[in-house]
Amino acid sequence: MELITRSLVQTLLPPRNQLGHKGNFGRVYVWGGCTGYTGAPIYAGEAAMRTGSGLVYVGVPTAIYPIAAAQCGAAMVQPLPDDGELLERMQRCDAVLIGPGLGRARETEKLVLALLRELTVPVVLDADGINAVSAHIHVLDGRRGVTVLTPHEGEFVRLDGDFLPGRSDRERSAADFARRHGCVTVLKGPGTIVAGPEGTVRRNTTGGTGLAKGGSGDILAGMILSLLGQGAGPEEAAACAVWLHGRAGDLAEAALTAYAMTPLDLLDWLPAAFKDLEE
Repeated sequence: MELITRSLVQTLLPPRNQLGHKGNFGRVYVWGGCTGYTGAPIYAGEAAMRTGSGLVYVGVPTAIYPIAAAQCGAAMVQPLPDDGELLERMQRCDAVLIGPGLGRARETEKLVLALLRELTVPVVLDADGINAVSAHIHVLDGRRGVTVLTPHEGEFVRLDGDFLPGRSDRERSAADFARRHGCVTVLKGPGTIVAGPEGTVRRNTTGGTGLAKGGSGDILAGMILSLLGQGAGPEEAAACAVWLHGRAGDLAEAALTAYAMTPLDLLDWLPAAFKDLEE
């Protein structure tokens, strides 16, 4: 097992083309949100922009579009089109995130599974995207593109019924799941694990209890999405994102305390986390 450290991330982070324009830095798509969960896709979209994406699209249900559009800054919020056009929009992007605040309506879960069968671009599955596949794991096995899953331990139990929080070997469990299903598994928690399908296992060294709040995971998923869209490999994108996410959390916690910091503070401290890599 390898530790995810500052020096490792410095070697893995995709370089910026100094002559580049917005089309060179990734076109990414976030699909999420439902009534009662309007913030999750916005957090993810803003995190993707903060992590360097050139173009960020956020697709949300028409019912919450006015709320989401008012909340969003640089990312472009769109009401969801019909199913066929949604697939076309996603296929035109460099990476797709499915799940933040998506909800668990039966029709939504069916659409998640249908999209996963057709999409060939890299996909990050988070939150309800993970819940949608938990009873249909075979969909992961048959995917034609890269898949990164970002479960917390409760979600991982639904994916892997043999996993016992607090008792199972987290590194081995994540590695076994990644190998069996050909995906990158980001098992969140203290010392987040990034496991790849070929046996690579890395454990993060940043982040504290200030991250243990709703919304933090949406931001992490958006960061992984962004780095995938910029051309990083899936394991590299995940490793860089979890370190930067944790480092932003450490900086926010030092300034605000673990009690008072919020997930939105992570977005404010991400610039300092990136700056830390330049020193």
